[in-house]
Amino acid sequence: MPSRSLSVPFVAACLGIAIYSVMDTLMKRLSIDSGAYAAVLWRSVAGIGLMGGPFVVRRRWPSAAALRLHLARGLAAGVSVLLFFFGMARVPMAQAVAITFLAPLIAIFLAAATLGERVRRAAIGGSAIAAAGVLVIAAGEASAAVSADTVIGTVAIFVASILYAASLVLLRRQAQVADPLEVAFFASLVIGAAMLPAAPWLAGWPAPAQLPAIAGSAVLGTLSALLLAWAYARAEAQALVTVEYTAFVWAALFGWLAFGERVSGWTVAGAVLIMAGCAVAVRHRASAAPLTEAAA
Repeated sequence: MPSRSLSVPFVAACLGIAIYSVMDTLMKRLSIDSGAYAAVLWRSVAGIGLMGGPFVVRRRWPSAAALRLHLARGLAAGVSVLLFFFGMARVPMAQAVAITFLAPLIAIFLAAATLGERVRRAAIGGSAIAAAGVLVIAAGEASAAVSADTVIGTVAIFVASILYAASLVLLRRQAQVADPLEVAFFASLVIGAAMLPAAPWLAGWPAPAQLPAIAGSAVLGTLSALLLAWAYARAEAQALVTVEYTAFVWAALFGWLAFGERVSGWTVAGAVLIMAGCAVAVRHRASAAPLTEAAA
């Protein structure tokens, strides 16, 4: 497939990450106010309500193989999201997102091991440059005072990044056997169903003032999931995972606008390297994966 055919999936993935970053901002506020468990639970319930109607109207139930993929990715993504927002409530958004940049690096090699994708030099080179940007940011953060709460949050996000890497690879497999609507619906359904039994003890009813943020996060999360599922159906995982690095720029911007989180010179320098890594990986694109009937 011509390299230019990968530009549309790449742009779709970039847009999906930007939209997800807006959702992150809403979810951080909800996690600070009510706790990460309640924030993720009610966002998932809202997502089920949002996508349930279109899924039922479609009248096509997934195969047993697809259901196993939905369950596996839903569980991995659910624990990852819960840990991520638990950590994000304790550390600045830009720092939290920088830690998750470990996920694309891990996903490249997981994709090679599980999907048979060949790890290309461009993918490795682009990821290495972006990783250097993360190290620059880490160097700047190391000079700041760190509280015990920040350490706990950082560890939670680190574990979340590993699970997120697994969910990225599973997303690639999902996108080859299911359309974006199905992927988005089951993501919310599995996460919500897994968390709901403990809700009476771990989550109270949301306050009326929180309902717009919950609804907004569900809409944004669903739209992002649709875009990413569509993109991953049309390009290899290693060709798209470096798109994740653009989230740092959005996190720095929204963290400053919504929470007054300061962006240092170290952060700016790291962001430049991260974007350069994306440019290297995309300029020497991997070939697109063949379309399946479900993905078309």
